[in-house]
Amino acid sequence: MTQPTPPQQPTDGNPFAQAPAPVPPAAPAQGNVALGVLAAVVVAVVTAFVYGAILKSTEHEIGYVAVGVGFAVGYVAGKVGGVNPALPVVSAVLSLGAVYAGQILGIAMIGADESGMNIGTILTDHFSLVTDVWSEEADVLTFVFLAVGAAAAFSGAKKAVA
Repeated sequence: MTQPTPPQQPTDGNPFAQAPAPVPPAAPAQGNVALGVLAAVVVAVVTAFVYGAILKSTEHEIGYVAVGVGFAVGYVAGKVGGVNPALPVVSAVLSLGAVYAGQILGIAMIGADESGMNIGTILTDHFSLVTDVWSEEADVLTFVFLAVGAAAAFSGAKKAVA
């Protein structure tokens, strides 16, 4: 049988010396906040168009879509921008704008179909009419969807970096 070999003694003459502590891993990159905000703006614009198209096709507001808009905006901001306390707040504000813009676009798309006009004409020449329709049709659920979208964006930005 072979005897186990004793551990090597340090060469500096101190028999009680310990091996050097391992080097801690480098801190994670903080990300680029400006790029995160830019990415969130792009996602907000795209999801606003998607929400408008869904609203046009169903002619109803759908809460899950508002949650999806918010979460997508927040998640992308967090993934691209990294850990920054401003990103969840910025994402929530952008989500509010995206959900509102999606609702406005949906109303304008429905109006374009019913009137035979171009959607660009409706949004430029008759924007006050579109906002009047939004105001008349806005109920408690409309504002709940705005709030839920903002909350989802805030949560998405936090979960992206967790």
